[in-house]
Amino acid sequence: MPNVMTKTTIKLFAGLVLCAAMPGAAQVTAIRVGRLLDPESGVVSRNQIILVEGTKFQAIGPNVAIPAGALVIDLSDLTVMPGLVDAHNHLAITYKEVPENDYYYLTYVMESTPLRAIQAVSNGIQMLSAGFTIVRDMGNNGNYADVALRQAIEQGWIPGPTIINSGLIIGGMGGQFWPTPEMAVDKKIVYPEYLDADTPDDIIKAVRKNALFGAKVIKICVDCKPWGYSTDDIRLFVHEAAKIGLKVEGHVQTVDGARRAIEAGIWSIAHDIGLTDEMHKMMAQKGIWRAGTETPVSLAGHTTPERFQRTVAGLKNAYDNKVPLTFSTDADYYVPGKTRGEVAIEFIETWKAAGIPTIDILRAMTVNGYKVSETERTRGPIKPGFMADLIAVRGDPLQSIDALRDVQFVLKDGTVFKRNGIMTPERFFHGGPVNGWNVR
Repeated sequence: MPNVMTKTTIKLFAGLVLCAAMPGAAQVTAIRVGRLLDPESGVVSRNQIILVEGTKFQAIGPNVAIPAGALVIDLSDLTVMPGLVDAHNHLAITYKEVPENDYYYLTYVMESTPLRAIQAVSNGIQMLSAGFTIVRDMGNNGNYADVALRQAIEQGWIPGPTIINSGLIIGGMGGQFWPTPEMAVDKKIVYPEYLDADTPDDIIKAVRKNALFGAKVIKICVDCKPWGYSTDDIRLFVHEAAKIGLKVEGHVQTVDGARRAIEAGIWSIAHDIGLTDEMHKMMAQKGIWRAGTETPVSLAGHTTPERFQRTVAGLKNAYDNKVPLTFSTDADYYVPGKTRGEVAIEFIETWKAAGIPTIDILRAMTVNGYKVSETERTRGPIKPGFMADLIAVRGDPLQSIDALRDVQFVLKDGTVFKRNGIMTPERFFHGGPVNGWNVR
């Protein structure tokens, strides 16, 4: 049979050669949007087209031309918006009623860091499915399981949110616990995952150790012990972290601890126990972020009605004082029947109870989250040149914040992770680190 090549065959062959010559050719995706919500302005734009090339937004508008060969996704019936941020989560710990009796110290003793790293992968996927495209992971992650999670996501091994991780929490000896001498000194029993830092030299070494091993934010125990850290100690943390380009969050549980952290110019304060009206006024004046971790009463067993009322009052006071607010959950436990993402989204109940306007809840969950995570110039907003992350919901979050409970579509780094309410993560899994080995 003669070897005859038709024009069609030649064109096909040429196309294959061209594709082979451009192995890095970026996928172009065009998304038809019915309603595009900008949480910063509160404006909804209708009938938009979002053009994505590779991992980034290229163009947004009503008359954007769709290139030939582009993958077209129709979200005309949905509200599209930027991804959500949880500014305080713990993806590599899941304490439970069985077997730990909800006592998370035992989790450290019973579960290895590799096992907890695998849990972190699962919890991260659950968070992404719920619409959280950025998570600040604030410690209690074994021996740097949070770093492994971030690296795996960034290298392209697995799907997950963008992780801003703290490494080990730094505190005085014992961290948040009161170890026995055998645990704290002889180390014959598994010791909780904290970095001991009781002197200025210890503080400098602890910050540098976390940075060396891959932390992207520093977290300290301001007042986990009665002596705690002084204002000068906290200033040293802030100064040393700043030399590396990192910010400091403080776990605070007393009014005096909050005062010292605020006076020292800390970046963010976790939890609301020590945050009074006076502290809120000081935080607002200095622009210090509040990661209040406001547990809703609907998560039975994790707060009480009385504690919930104090939590609601504190959040309302912070809002009235114009404190910079983040949506932050401290989620680190298992709730039967709920994914980690569903646990996190449940925290909107506290914000609703505090009477926070819906648009400001949305800003706390998006715009403020990007700022406290320091991604606002590269990731978060739906703008040309930014990393292509977005979510889509059936309802209108401006009318009902509960629309965020029904995330139908998730785009992460330009790749579809969830569509029609179903996770489709297979395109995220690779046989090697597609984004390179050297992501630290």
